[in-house]
Amino acid sequence: MNGLSKGIRKAEVALKWDPSPAGQPPTDLDIVAATYLASDPYGDPAYAVYFGSRSPDGTITLNRDSKDGKGFGWDEVMTLELDRLDSRYARVVVGVIIQQRPARRTFVSVLKPNLRITEGYDVLAQDDFGGVLAATAAGVGEFVREGSGTWDFHAGIHGFEDDPATFSQVMGKTRWS
Repeated sequence: MNGLSKGIRKAEVALKWDPSPAGQPPTDLDIVAATYLASDPYGDPAYAVYFGSRSPDGTITLNRDSKDGKGFGWDEVMTLELDRLDSRYARVVVGVIIQQRPARRTFVSVLKPNLRITEGYDVLAQDDFGGVLAATAAGVGEFVREGSGTWDFHAGIHGFEDDPATFSQVMGKTRWS
């Protein structure tokens, strides 16, 4: 970043996929974001935001949640208002989980998954999960508070084979940079 940059202030994570074929159980993907304290940026998350939850201060919200991929446009959308996030937080890690009901699923069985992370009209990352086809979940990037207080984004898709509860605890152990 150059000296004139204000860093990333507000980002949107969007996820879409095609519905399962007729007669097959629905495919349910979920976006999850976890915050990490400056005092322990690679430790346990301070809190996680996912379906049915939001951050205590309202800075991270899931705006759209699909259980089957049948929505128009983006099926899941999460907003991260990083410029409003308390200064005690140094990292926000974002991931995608495939719900494992009624059977185990990996990204290879999800029809046309697509991820887009933006700040305004700027695309920060885009992916189709082709590099993690055997995974049941994926870390998709991290936002890091720099020494100046601005936020930077590190893209990357890291596959995991954990259940949803375990994934939210281990997804922040990955180092993107």
